Amino acid sequence: MPGIEEINGSEVRDGDIVVGMDGSVPARQALSWAAGQARLTGSRLHVIAAWDLPAYHGWAPVVPSEENPAETAGKMMSVAVRDVLGEGQPDLKVAESILPGHPAQVLIDASAHAALLVLGCRGLGSFAGALIGSVSQQCVQHAHCPVVVVRGTGQAPFDSDFGRGDEAPWNHTRGKEEET
Repeated sequence: MPGIEEINGSEVRDGDIVVGMDGSVPARQALSWAAGQARLTGSRLHVIAAWDLPAYHGWAPVVPSEENPAETAGKMMSVAVRDVLGEGQPDLKVAESILPGHPAQVLIDASAHAALLVLGCRGLGSFAGALIGSVSQQCVQHAHCPVVVVRGTGQAPFDSDFGRGDEAPWNHTRGKEEET
């Protein structure tokens, strides 16, 4: 894709704005916000998707042998980046990385060189978050740089025109006019 440089995650540069991507609506909203911030500051945007094999018990593997989790994560990330940013962004430097490991640890490690870490929040609630340990919570507590958690409702389908052009990085009133 024009305007997108693909690199591996060990190359997070000092000053990058790092955004975690899992393909969800909140992650796409975070990507849009981070792209706006990168434009404002002239920073490079570094999108990171992490993949991890699920823990299993017993003899049979949980992941089918023909499934490649890194390839699946890469396809998901490429689609999300294209949907949010569109084709070719001459005013935006974007790097993509697909890294093995638990998402929280991968992002915490990447934050060591980042100027900012941006995450979406699925809003599972404090009880669920305490039980399973949300990625956002872990990153806020352990990241080596400032962290922005973009909260959205996660209810509406993703608008692929969102985040393009000269509009604000995140408009919290988007869609509100339809409710009134």
